[in-house]
Amino acid sequence: MSEAQVQTAAAPAQKNTRTLVGRVVSDKRAKTVTVLVERRAKHELYGKIVARSRKYHAHDETNQFKLGDLVEISESRPLSKTKNWVVTRLIEKARLV
Repeated sequence: MSEAQVQTAAAPAQKNTRTLVGRVVSDKRAKTVTVLVERRAKHELYGKIVARSRKYHAHDETNQFKLGDLVEISESRPLSKTKNWVVTRLIEKARLV
């Protein structure tokens, strides 16, 4: 096999999955973190920019993400009743107070 074939065979194909960035607000459950994702949207009637937020349960296999961390989550297959997301990477570690 040539070098090009080896590189393409070794690298997994990228899927078209949704990714979101949010802050960990709870890490009390085993292998699960709760991530708060905030977005800014324009109010339909008044036109003011308002903050909208939503919480997602994300899978954390090694329990390495802690309260206050900024993480990226990506959509996956359903892992439980409420868990359809997986934490893919740590963007920013939580600051000590």
